[in-house]
Amino acid sequence: MYHTRLPNRNIHFGFFRTLKEVANYANVYFMRTLTIPTASEMSLTAVCNALGDPIRMKIAYCLASSGEKNCSAFEVDHISKSTLSHHIKILREAGIIQPRIDGKHHFYSLRKDELIARFPGLVAMILQTGGSA
Repeated sequence: MYHTRLPNRNIHFGFFRTLKEVANYANVYFMRTLTIPTASEMSLTAVCNALGDPIRMKIAYCLASSGEKNCSAFEVDHISKSTLSHHIKILREAGIIQPRIDGKHHFYSLRKDELIARFPGLVAMILQTGGSA
């Protein structure tokens, strides 16, 4: 559960000039860091589990065939933004995709080099299936 109050109740807000600065500080303070495993930390079980879902397989195929994309550019079935974010999170935590954040926009790309080095033939298999699990 996330709380909107700052962790130290005795914090002095004198160095903030506006309420917007206080809100920005709270957003940065409570922001979670993205977990992306290194190539050596990727496990075959996690990768296969992530690619076992048809929607996640379509996302991986889309990135493998065309490169970096924004969330809104994925050619997947009509799913909500929250469901798409959930699928992207699972792919990212498995080490299959990596984000690039540019302001408010998040761009994702397949970690082809790391996947080829760690699991030879996996990217070719994703491209060969055409996005169907």
